Amino acid sequence: MVVLAALACSTQAACPRWSAARATQEITRLQRQIDEWNNAYWQAGISEVSDDEFDQLSAQLTRWRRCFDKVIKIPEIPAQKGALTHPVAHTGVRKLKDSQAVALWMQDKTDLWIQPKVDGVAMTLVYRSGKLVQAISRGDGLAGEDWTAKARQIPAIPKKLWGRLANSVLQGELFLRQAGHIQQQKGGINARSKVAGAMLRKADSGLLSELAVFIWGWPDGPAEMPQRLALLHEAGFTSVAEYSLPVKTVSEVAAQRQRWFSSSLPFATDGIVLRSAKEPDARYWQPGEGTWVAAWKYPPVTQIAEVKAIEFGVGRTGKVAVVARLDPVLLDDKQVRRVNVGSLRRWQEWDIALGDRLNISLAGQGIPRIDSVAWRTVQRIKPTPPAGNVNELTCFWSSPECQPQFLARLVWAAQQLHIDGVGEASWRALSQAHHFEHLFSWLALDEAQLRQTPGVSAGKARMIWHQFNLAKQQPFTQWLLAMGIPLSQKTLLGLRAQGWGQLVDIQTEDWQKLPMIGKTKASQLRRWLADSQVKGLAQWLTGYHIEGF
Repeated sequence: MVVLAALACSTQAACPRWSAARATQEITRLQRQIDEWNNAYWQAGISEVSDDEFDQLSAQLTRWRRCFDKVIKIPEIPAQKGALTHPVAHTGVRKLKDSQAVALWMQDKTDLWIQPKVDGVAMTLVYRSGKLVQAISRGDGLAGEDWTAKARQIPAIPKKLWGRLANSVLQGELFLRQAGHIQQQKGGINARSKVAGAMLRKADSGLLSELAVFIWGWPDGPAEMPQRLALLHEAGFTSVAEYSLPVKTVSEVAAQRQRWFSSSLPFATDGIVLRSAKEPDARYWQPGEGTWVAAWKYPPVTQIAEVKAIEFGVGRTGKVAVVARLDPVLLDDKQVRRVNVGSLRRWQEWDIALGDRLNISLAGQGIPRIDSVAWRTVQRIKPTPPAGNVNELTCFWSSPECQPQFLARLVWAAQQLHIDGVGEASWRALSQAHHFEHLFSWLALDEAQLRQTPGVSAGKARMIWHQFNLAKQQPFTQWLLAMGIPLSQKTLLGLRAQGWGQLVDIQTEDWQKLPMIGKTKASQLRRWLADSQVKGLAQWLTGYHIEGF
């Protein structure tokens, strides 16, 4: 769980327009939180946040620091250091964004191999005279924690080696063994945190027997990859030989990446690693300088997205829906720009403000959803929600405070009356240009008036006029639905009432005799039918000889 692993590019790379004072506040607070998570992780083996969330917020912190490094001075936090120095530094892995970046990286390299990017914790194993003498956590790449005692309790780590491996330094990923893990279906299962927890807790967590190591580095080992893999396999490091394949083209890399992503593996992965068999001498290895190795990660199941705006929409029944507009993020090849927050109450419970970071994933049918609020800004800037007391019996008539609900009612009515080709923007233009008094004012328009509407051509006016005439011929039930009667079309078709007068005469107890209508629904219907605005609409439709009125 090191910050180095999180320096990936993002669509959220733009610098925020903050004052120096606010930048200091925001960066200091996020840095403090990252430190707390790191301390809990490295000192107690406890992960208080998912691996993906930690990585993305760490990357955010790095970007903020770069944005304001010339404006403010915030002390850098010393890198995690342990008690033991690595005999050979861990270089880390450069992250490649996409297939084009992979092709560019492969251009001048030969003897390339692909491996799964095993999701665990990096470590060094040191063997001297055939014996395991040290096991060191990755730490900052130069020094790490002494894991020797715990490593000796892991059955999958050989305690004795021979031949060329008798005096060797090996670098690899300590991972949690899985039975038939399919990354595409199960995700990362926070494997990295579980491994770290098992190694850092003083007591045996019971997981040590379930751990194994994938050796991806043998500094100053055999120059030929096949020989290297064969010797490691003979020594008991079997997974690296099984999951190391030669590749020559980007298409081969992409195909194998997808294959490992969607097939059963004995470990969790978060991408693939490409490496050249030709490596520099171990004495030249330094953190961040492993030019011969690179990773192409899988798209994360969740992405952290910044809230750029909060929008309110009022539906025809007066309910307010809240939508967060996001700095675009990519999820499963889908660019997500907006996410539904829900009701006003839900928005208040989430406590979402401008600039907050949300954990976004895709629900069924690829619909974006909020999983959690990953980070809240220090300054809580929130827009004011729509004012007024709107409900299912308001805004049949137009007024300034009613515009959102009134427009929603117009769109709904057009759908029920099968008025094609007239969307929300057209209804807004028509209602503003002709000063609609109520929901059905459009019935009074003729073709000449429609042509006078700004943005409406003669051809479109003719089409709208034709659609309005067709709407007049719709049956009684469709007009009731257009008015917003709180009944389904199926129930309406089952009614015996053939006109408005008969409908109004139905008593509460008679409504309750109908399927799916209880006392509450019956009372709601009676209130709707008795409402003065609803009765006014019915009277107005009578004047236009609409069926049933």
